Amino acid sequence: MLYTKKGDDGKTNIFGCNQRLSKSSAITEALGCLDEINSYLGVVKSKIIDDKNKEIIHRIQNDLFIIQAEVAGADKKIKEEEIKFLEEIISNIEKELPPIKSFLISGANEISASFDFARTIARRAERRVVAVAEERIEKIDSKTLVFLNRLSSLLYAFARLTAMESGAEVSPKY
Repeated sequence: MLYTKKGDDGKTNIFGCNQRLSKSSAITEALGCLDEINSYLGVVKSKIIDDKNKEIIHRIQNDLFIIQAEVAGADKKIKEEEIKFLEEIISNIEKELPPIKSFLISGANEISASFDFARTIARRAERRVVAVAEERIEKIDSKTLVFLNRLSSLLYAFARLTAMESGAEVSPKY
């Protein structure tokens, strides 16, 4: 059943936790942000035409489920090879891009803007998972934090690449 008809008093059950947690706790906030980036990557994936890039996003979504399980207290960890996978893609994209000389205005095209928006959600998820790690609520593996950091870098690289491909990478005028 999707609901209990009782309400929840602002508390929720988390896998691996023997007590109900406030929905405003660091763990539930981190899990919500991870769910948000995973869901939004589904939106981005639905807009991508290239099957290879769809597969990349799908693999990242799966990795985010592993991270969510870890944050919730399960004995799951992201593997080093997943970080290397992101770094390889970033490196390959960077070879195609001109050097960064300024901030860039989002919205060059729909897919570039979608990648940019996904990047901001990924950054928020990273900050929330860092908060869980700093508060020592759950033991967060260092590879998880590296993965989340690389994820936002990858999304930025994709945003720049798709903007450049349409000839629309624009810097702000100060």
